[in-house]
Amino acid sequence: MGFLGSKLGLTPNLDAFAQQGVVFSRAYSQVPITYPSHVTILTGTYPQFHHVNDFGVPLSRNLPDLAEILHENGYKTAAFVGSVVLDPKAGWVPGISRGFDTYDADFGAVPGDPTSRNLERPAGQVVAHALDWLKAHPIRPCFLWIHLYDPHAPYEPPEPFKQRYTSRPYDGEIAYADSALGKLFEELRARGLYDSSLIAVMSDHGEAFGEHGEHYHGIFLYDETIHVPLVFRMPAQRFAGTRVERRAELVDVTPTILEVAGIPVPKAVQGESLLAAIKAVSAGTGAKLAGDRQAYAETDYPHVDFGWSSLRALRTDKYLFVAAPRKELYDQSADPAAEHNLAGSAAAVTQTLSDKLNNFRRDTANAVKPEAVKLDPRLQQKLAALGYVSGTRAPAPPGSELSGPDPKDKIEIAADVDEALLAQGEGRVEDAARILEAALVKNPDTTVLTRALGSLWIQVPDYQKALPPLRKTVELGEATAVDHFRLGQALFETGDKESAKKEVQAAIDKSPLVDLRYVATLHSYLARIYEEAGQIPDALNEAKLSIGLDPQAYDATLLVGGLLIEQGELAKSVIYLQKASKLQPQAVDPHILLSKVYESLGRAAEATAERLEAERLQSLEQQ
Repeated sequence: MGFLGSKLGLTPNLDAFAQQGVVFSRAYSQVPITYPSHVTILTGTYPQFHHVNDFGVPLSRNLPDLAEILHENGYKTAAFVGSVVLDPKAGWVPGISRGFDTYDADFGAVPGDPTSRNLERPAGQVVAHALDWLKAHPIRPCFLWIHLYDPHAPYEPPEPFKQRYTSRPYDGEIAYADSALGKLFEELRARGLYDSSLIAVMSDHGEAFGEHGEHYHGIFLYDETIHVPLVFRMPAQRFAGTRVERRAELVDVTPTILEVAGIPVPKAVQGESLLAAIKAVSAGTGAKLAGDRQAYAETDYPHVDFGWSSLRALRTDKYLFVAAPRKELYDQSADPAAEHNLAGSAAAVTQTLSDKLNNFRRDTANAVKPEAVKLDPRLQQKLAALGYVSGTRAPAPPGSELSGPDPKDKIEIAADVDEALLAQGEGRVEDAARILEAALVKNPDTTVLTRALGSLWIQVPDYQKALPPLRKTVELGEATAVDHFRLGQALFETGDKESAKKEVQAAIDKSPLVDLRYVATLHSYLARIYEEAGQIPDALNEAKLSIGLDPQAYDATLLVGGLLIEQGELAKSVIYLQKASKLQPQAVDPHILLSKVYESLGRAAEATAERLEAERLQSLEQQ
């Protein structure tokens, strides 16, 4: 960002925008992960209060919500998001669309198959959708959330930015996003909305490029991933050109917007409005502000996804303190890159800040935690293509977040996994496998590596190559339900039905009952194994168990219909096959089976109708 001191010239539109607004030069994210950070922004609450620490954790209805508050105060509300990771239909971010009249997240999904969604939409397309919405909704006031995902791995800017920044694709993504924002600002001016609107621009987190050994984001809480841009352009350019050096947090965005809009801030909101600081600095009385703000940040990503310790951080006075198995203390005035850990030589300061952080978390925590939703393993493949390990580990026991290895000692493993996941997402499967195999040579018997390698080959699929790392994952003793299921898949596909049954049953036994849809999927898969083994009564029992847990289970419903045909119970099979055809209207198989059943029952007209429908759907598939 030029307005934050960069000399690269990537952001001319944002730089001009910042000159007309208020820049917070020391703004900090509370979480270096997309979804939890956006929850912090939209609710004005800290992570320890909203408890959304990973994908699949629902946004509780008991939390304040900026869109909902504005909607209740007469605003038309709309969201336009650039990444499938913020698409509520995909199941990763339950509740994120609350309060929005329109939530535009069209990622080209095939009806009935959420896994078919594209990963992201370019900034230009997101902005175009937002402007189309504005044109179609002339009624004011309105609240728009426009989310651009382009400066995020994998870095693939469109032309001409791809050619212009061949050796610096991340910079190309930033330059492209800035150009899209320029078009947004230009259109807002043309429609007479620019000067009368409050426009807030921020990033949910930053990006690391090898600093402290981290690549991308999520593991550490240093400035590379926590220090973020934050600019408010007030209506009528109030306070234009103001620069606030006092610390600010993303948790402050919602209360600031509400105060500017003249709407009472709910008591549950924990951030503070930045308007008083803006007014004081603009009036030249900023020095009278009561001290510098502290800024809190945390990440559970190392714990949830790698089994290492979570991290907590507090920026206060001149210090950055990081709570980790080996505590860290940095004097940011003398050591802005956080390269010299003073925790050993400044024990008193370290203990004081440790106590301060613990007290802050205690005072701002919420004892009520939402129940996490189990992610569909097929959807996890999409997350993996964006470099997220998410959702592969068993739920951690309460209070265990700060247990496990120090991420500082394991960061090389995280870097290898992230690099492999991104290579896999780009279709470079052999490269991804080589990265993981080399990492295993250096770090043998490491579950996160064996799991990643096994999952890689499952998704190809190459079940024979998947077997050794998946077996190793289970042998290491940290296997989750997903691990057992994937091993069961590999065993089944390579012909070992008996061992496959045991692994899928182990996955069922390890899956908590709250994950009913996931358990239903496991029972459905076990039914397939029994069917292939010729154990039809067992297959029928498992398929019916699946339907009992999830009445919308298409695969199990279709399977029951087919099994009943094998048992000669044609009339009963019709009930299940008709239901399957309604659960997935684009599916051909139910209609083919129904045609055969009706023919056997002597119902010629219905058999013909089902055959014609199957042919129609098949022709659509071929187009």
